[in-house]
Amino acid sequence: MTRAAWLAFLLTAAMPAAAVEIDGHLAPGEWDGARHITDFVLVQPMTGAPATWRTEAWVLATPEGLAVAFRNEQPPEVPRTTQRTRRDQGGQLDRINVMVDFDGDGRTGYDLMVTNVGDVSDEVITNERNFSTDWDGVWQHAARQEADAWYVELLIPWHVAPMARPEGGVRTIGLYLDRVVGSTGERFGWPDISFQRPTFLSQFAKVEVPHFEQSLLAVTPYVVASQDFVGDRADFDAGADLFWKPNGSFQLAATLNPDFGQVESDALVVNFGAVETFFGDKRPFFTENQGLFDFGFGVGNSRLLYTRRIGGNADDGSGAADVRAAIKLNGSLGATRYGVLAASEGDDAGRDFLALRATRDFGAHDLGGMLTRVDRPFLDRSASVYAIDDRWVPAPGWNVASALVLSRIEQAGTTTGDSGFQTRIDWEMGEGRRQQLYFLHLGDQLQLDDFGYLDRNDFNYLRYEFAQRRTGLPESSPFASHEWRWAASQRRNDHGLLIANAVAVNRVSERRDGGSEFFDIGVWSRGHDDRITRGNGVVRVPEKVFLFWERSRPRRGHWSLYGWASANAEGLDGISGMGLELGFEPTLHISDTLSLRGEFALQRIPDWLLWRGGNLLGSYDAEFARIGANLQWRIGDRQELRVRFETIALDARAEQAWRVAGDGRPLASNDPLSDFSLAQMGLQIRWRYELAPLSDLYIVYGRGGFTEQADSRSLAQLLGDATDLRDADQILIKLSYRFSN
Repeated sequence: MTRAAWLAFLLTAAMPAAAVEIDGHLAPGEWDGARHITDFVLVQPMTGAPATWRTEAWVLATPEGLAVAFRNEQPPEVPRTTQRTRRDQGGQLDRINVMVDFDGDGRTGYDLMVTNVGDVSDEVITNERNFSTDWDGVWQHAARQEADAWYVELLIPWHVAPMARPEGGVRTIGLYLDRVVGSTGERFGWPDISFQRPTFLSQFAKVEVPHFEQSLLAVTPYVVASQDFVGDRADFDAGADLFWKPNGSFQLAATLNPDFGQVESDALVVNFGAVETFFGDKRPFFTENQGLFDFGFGVGNSRLLYTRRIGGNADDGSGAADVRAAIKLNGSLGATRYGVLAASEGDDAGRDFLALRATRDFGAHDLGGMLTRVDRPFLDRSASVYAIDDRWVPAPGWNVASALVLSRIEQAGTTTGDSGFQTRIDWEMGEGRRQQLYFLHLGDQLQLDDFGYLDRNDFNYLRYEFAQRRTGLPESSPFASHEWRWAASQRRNDHGLLIANAVAVNRVSERRDGGSEFFDIGVWSRGHDDRITRGNGVVRVPEKVFLFWERSRPRRGHWSLYGWASANAEGLDGISGMGLELGFEPTLHISDTLSLRGEFALQRIPDWLLWRGGNLLGSYDAEFARIGANLQWRIGDRQELRVRFETIALDARAEQAWRVAGDGRPLASNDPLSDFSLAQMGLQIRWRYELAPLSDLYIVYGRGGFTEQADSRSLAQLLGDATDLRDADQILIKLSYRFSN
C-alpha cells in the first residue's frame, strides 16, 4: 500500500468515529470503515474448524476509544443463558471477550467481557496467560438480543491503560476476540490461539490503528461510617483516590488514606502449615493498572510484589498498619515502559515501600528490570530486591522465559544476600503436542517477603512436562476434547537434600454439555520435609500420593453443579494413612436475577502431621467440614444484594507424638499431646447501589468469630456452636463517587 493510500485509509477509518453509538444496535453505515472479522474458528475445543454459528466482529479506532461490535448468530433451538451476574462473577454464560494489548508487546493485556444480557467482567492479563479480576476499568458497553442472534457493542477509552507513544501516528495493538456459547461450552476465537497454550498474550493478532490520545483527570473521594456492636463504638473515615493521565504516555495515580476494601471479605481459611496463606488485593488504588508490576517468580502465587504487604500487620504487632499515602506512575519513554510505586505507613512502626519497573521489547527478546525496597525502622531493617527478566522467542513455537533475582537485607548492622533464578522453555510441536522444561533455584538466604510473596526459599526444582491434546472425538462421546499431561520432577533444597522425586499425570476435558472435567494423579518418592519444624530439624517422610477429580456442569433448568473429590497420603503412615475429601456446590437459579449457591465439604485425615513446637511433631486423626451459602440478587441494572455465610469446623484427636532425631528419623515420643477442635463463622450481607461508573453506595453488615478448644467435639456440635460466634459484629455504610472530566 502506498503512503497516500495508507493515509487515506487512516482518515477513512477515523471519519465515522462520531457516528458510533454504544447501544447494541448496528445501525446502517455506523461501522463503515471498520475492520470486519468473520473468520472465527473453534478454539474450545481447540480444533481450528470454522465456528459452528456465524460470528462477526467490527473493530474501529475512534478519537473516543477503540470501538468493537459483535453479531452472534444463535437460533432458538440453541439454548441461551440469560442469568444476571455481578461484575467479575463470570460463569458458563453466553458472552463475548475483547482482549487488547495496547502496546502490542505481549507484556500486558486487558480482557473485557460482556454477556448477552449486558453484564460485564474485566481482567488484566500478564505473564502470557495469567488473568486477574482485581482491576475494574471505565468503559462503555451495550447488549441486545433478537430471535436468531444477539449483539454487543463496546467502547474502550484510550485512557483506560498506559500506552507507549508510537511513531508515525500509527499504533500497533495486539488483539484477540472470542465468543462463548454457554450451553455447549464452545468458544469461537480470532485469531486461532488459546489461553490453554503456554503462549497466548504474545500471539495476539497485530493490528495497526490510527493513534489517538485522551487526557483524563478523575478524583474519587470516599467516606465510611461504621458501628461496632461488640466494642460499642462508632467510627468514621474518609479518603480519596486521584487519577491523572495528561497524555497517552504518562499517567499518575495517588491515594490518601486509601480504601482498604472494607466492603469485601476474604474466604475463611484454616492454615496450620509452614506456608503463609495468599490473598488477592481488593483495594482500587493497588489494582488499577498494576499489570506492569506483576513479576511472577517461583511456583504457585510467588511474586516480587505482593501489595497486601502495604497496610498489612504492623511491625509492632498492633494490627493492620495505617497507610498515609501512596503514589503510582506508569508511562513510556520511547520504546521503554516504566512504572513507579511508592507507599508510606504512619505511626512509629510504619514502613516505606518503593518499587521501580521498566521493560523494553528488542524483537526476539523482551527485557525487563525491577527494584523493590522496604524500610522498616521499627525492626532496624531494610530489604532490597533486584531482578531482571527476559522473554526470548528463538523460533516459531518456542518461548524461553527467564528471570534472575537478588536480595539484600540489612538488619541491626548485619547484611545478608542471596540469589534466585528460573527459566521456563516451552515448545509447541504441532498436532496438539507440546513440551515444557522448568528450572527454579532459590538460595537459602533469598528473602522476598518484605514486599513480595515467596512460599519458600532454599529450593531447587526441575520439572519436565509433555502434553497431548485430542479433539477428534466421536460425536457419541460425552467429551469434546481431552488434553493429557505427563510430568516428572525433582525437588531438593539448596544443600542437596532430596525433598522428593515425583511423577504425575492429569487430564483436562471439555464436555459437550458445556461443562468440564479434570483429574490428577501424583506420586512422590520418600524424601524429607525441611519446613514443617520451622528450622528445628529435617524430617524423613515416606511416599506420598495425591488424587484429585472435579466436574462442573453449567445451568440446566434451575440448577448448575460443581463437585470434587480428593484423596491424599501426606503423613508418616504413607499410603496406609490415605485421607479423603468430598465437596459439592450446587446452585439453584430461582430466576435469571436471583440465585442461591450451597457449599458443602467434608474431609477425613487419619494421619495429619502437625508441628507442635521445637522438634516436636504430632499425628492426629482429624475431621473437617465446611458449610456455606451464597445468595446473589440483581435488583435491576444498578442494585445488587449479596448474602454470604460460611462456617468451618475441625476436630483433631491426638494419636502419637514424635521427636525428630538428628538424622531426620521421627521417633515415637511420650510427650503429651492434647486433642483440639475449632469453629469459625463468617456472615456478610451487602447491598450495593451503582450511582455512576466506579461510584457506589454500600450498606454492609458483617459478623464473624473464631474459637479453639483443647478437646474433641463432633463436627455437628462445632458447626452449631459456630453460629453463635460473635468476635466481630458491625454495620458499615460507604459512599464513593468518581468525578472526572
